[in-house]
Amino acid sequence: MTVSGYCRQRVILHWLSAAVILWTLLSGFLVAGFGVFAPLKEPVAFFNVSLTTVFIPFYVWRLFLFFTHTRFSGLRSLSLVEVCALAAHALIYILVGAVLLTGVLMMDRPINVFWLMQIPQPVSDPQLLALFVTVHTWLCVALSLLVVGHIAAVIVHETGEQPVLGKMSLRPCGKSADKSVE
Repeated sequence: MTVSGYCRQRVILHWLSAAVILWTLLSGFLVAGFGVFAPLKEPVAFFNVSLTTVFIPFYVWRLFLFFTHTRFSGLRSLSLVEVCALAAHALIYILVGAVLLTGVLMMDRPINVFWLMQIPQPVSDPQLLALFVTVHTWLCVALSLLVVGHIAAVIVHETGEQPVLGKMSLRPCGKSADKSVE
């Protein structure tokens, strides 16, 4: 498998995704798991719901770019490490999509997006809402573990002989093709 370089759009979407995912996972677990000061809980929840709702089209665009900039030929020529990296990235994409979807479906009220628009509550059945909350929580835990693994892999690569952060710097599209996955 080869990647047609990491163009400016893909790099920007990667770092935007990283910021949104890290913020919402960390702040969400902090608010949900600890006795956070009540007046802080609501604004964080409101901000996270608005932020992730706005993020959904960017996520879809990122998926589109991943599939249009990646050639899935030659998968048999990949090393075990490269196959694991591809699988981990695919799983991250899948989990992010599932977290976003269950986040929308678990809403027990209309989705207020930064006071600019409201999206109707998609599900009203209390049992389904409870199910989506549970699934969403466990998906967030799984995504957190993958994100930690992703960051650990970057650290290992950066301290070893295969630095990867340079590939995620801003540069024009299509500069070079490489074998690694995003």
